Amino acid sequence: MYKRQPYTPAPDTPTPDNPATAAGTSAPDNPAATPGDPTAGTSAPVPGTPADVPLHGGHPDRELLDGDLLDSVASWSPATTSVGSFRLVPVRLERDLSLLARWMNDPAVAAFWELAGPETVTADHLRAQLEGDGRSVPCLGLLDGTPMSYFEIYRADLDPLARHYPARPHDTGLHLLIGGTADRGRGVGTTLLRAVADLVLDHRPRCTRVLAEPDLRNTPSVSAFLGGGFRYAAEVDLPDKRAALMIRDRALRHVL
Repeated sequence: MYKRQPYTPAPDTPTPDNPATAAGTSAPDNPAATPGDPTAGTSAPVPGTPADVPLHGGHPDRELLDGDLLDSVASWSPATTSVGSFRLVPVRLERDLSLLARWMNDPAVAAFWELAGPETVTADHLRAQLEGDGRSVPCLGLLDGTPMSYFEIYRADLDPLARHYPARPHDTGLHLLIGGTADRGRGVGTTLLRAVADLVLDHRPRCTRVLAEPDLRNTPSVSAFLGGGFRYAAEVDLPDKRAALMIRDRALRHVL
């Protein structure tokens, strides 16, 4: 469980022509797209285009703007797991705020998410995503129809995180918290991380990697990602924490 920083535009957001590289790194790892200058030959933003979406020849990059940035999370099918039927349901503020605020005030959650306080604190965090351009989707995780977890599915390649690692187009990130204490410490989180990563890879054909960046101090979280088929890729210094960069590769999904 760890905090998701509110989105702020990243001027060096990676695109198919501009992969971000980690500090002190001269090239991305393996087959990232060919480097180039996304500002060359561009003009003013097209009306209705998010200000930080790169332009090519004065037009938005169609790969980034073609449809839903996360391929319609609301339509993703349920996953059958060893602990039950699991489904992601996008958050509705009026329906879910009270439950999510209660979870955020659990000391075990608040230690890493840092959203304890009145409901307005959680509401502001959610509203930043719900009223954004769709690059981050907050979801309840339902197990056999019962809300028991919270996920954030986000475009890591369009997120400030991309400044801190060699990003690839359509990299997709995960944040997770398990709401009920009865579901913690018995492998449920590990099972759900694997299931959600599989949902991302099944429903986002252009995504080759699912990423996470848990706080290094949160050893149960790091352990859960390892058990869920993610590999430990690097340590990264983020503005609010030193994180473990965890990656689940499409090419290795049936191996790990």
